[in-house]
Amino acid sequence: MTPQTIVQDFRVFVATWNVGGKTPDIDLRLEEFLQVEGSSDIYVLGFQEIVPLSAGNVLVVEDNEPAAKWLALISHALNKPYHDSVSFDSGSTSKSNSIKDPSRSYFFHKPSLKVLSKNLRADNTLLKACNCPLESPAPQKRRPRNLSDPSTSPGPSRQSSASDLDSVVGLTASFSQLNYCLVASKKMVGLFLSVWVRRDLVKHIGHLRVDSVSRGIMGYLGNKGCISISLSLHRTSFCFICSHLASGEKEGDELKRNNDVFEILKSVQFPRICKNTYRQMPEKIIDHDRLIWLGDLNYRVSLSYEEAATLLEDNDWDSLLQKDQLNLEREAGRVFEGWHEGKILFAPTYKYTHNSDSYAGETCKSKKKRRTPAWCDRILWRGSGIEQLSYIRGESRFSDHRPVCAVFSVEVEMKNNKAGKFRKGNSCTVARVEIEDGIPHRRSFYGY
Repeated sequence: MTPQTIVQDFRVFVATWNVGGKTPDIDLRLEEFLQVEGSSDIYVLGFQEIVPLSAGNVLVVEDNEPAAKWLALISHALNKPYHDSVSFDSGSTSKSNSIKDPSRSYFFHKPSLKVLSKNLRADNTLLKACNCPLESPAPQKRRPRNLSDPSTSPGPSRQSSASDLDSVVGLTASFSQLNYCLVASKKMVGLFLSVWVRRDLVKHIGHLRVDSVSRGIMGYLGNKGCISISLSLHRTSFCFICSHLASGEKEGDELKRNNDVFEILKSVQFPRICKNTYRQMPEKIIDHDRLIWLGDLNYRVSLSYEEAATLLEDNDWDSLLQKDQLNLEREAGRVFEGWHEGKILFAPTYKYTHNSDSYAGETCKSKKKRRTPAWCDRILWRGSGIEQLSYIRGESRFSDHRPVCAVFSVEVEMKNNKAGKFRKGNSCTVARVEIEDGIPHRRSFYGY
């Protein structure tokens, strides 16, 4: 930190949930799970198996409808005052045809994920590709518009995308009325990651990039793998990684998961979008200032079902955690070296019987289908200036996994306005990158 910068704490809420291939309905409420009353500054929400991991979804055409429904539910939870203040009328004067919660109408009209995400996303002109200060206060020169630069490319206007949605649900979401805006989202088969920030922070978000790595069937299909989102808040870089690692509870399966982590860390490569020599933005996961890894990591408990059940009857989670594969592999230095995890004070999150508080093994007659209860769903972090405030699980019976969430207090380096003004650079470029919804993406497929 220099005299020109100061540090401020921001609150980041992170959640991971394997939803077991189930599509949410209009009655699923996320307000309590997202702890909206706690008013975090950033919400990072990762899902696994938002679609069944069938051959059709993996190899043919992906179903985007579940992702659109999850976005609608999240927006409703984070922006409830806005959604409840606007009434939706299908054109009839009958009260039975009036829906007072417009976000719920998405479930009936099935808008495309692309249209819905554009409607909820902050204005592209506010999400800066590069907001670094110049190394020297040289006069700025006007440059021609570069259509490959998402900070200058007009793309589809918010007005046109909103009007498209109007024809579907009769609603135009006003950026100025939303408490939280979507800054980035990405879907890969069953994985879905979205990042939401407080409206007033959007102008301080920069260097927004997305990458995905497939680690599934044959080592390169997308039924397993990760989605990573990189961004800067003021002058601090963040990387959020949502992953679904190799499954299985046979001896040695934990080594497959270790290898998935290794390949993800090696393969994720964020595109260069900033030419400023004052400070290059990180291109690899490990080079970011603050990192948070969430997901169904699939590490199991190295005990038989009977041994684990006996310990669970006594709520002896400490003895179970001594056999937790992720703890054992980290302690041995074979995976996640330098990463941290808060103390687990909740019961195993997998595997539950449908719509029940009973683990699947308690009701399953077939020993082959039994699963030893385990903490598959985890959140880890790396970097200085991060303090975990809470680490809990939710109790929704929606899937065979329980959701897990954490709240962090994170230090962010900011400009010190009292130390003088910096000129903002406007020299940035995007090269060898696909532009999707105004965000530079690079897709990595292991084995290609």
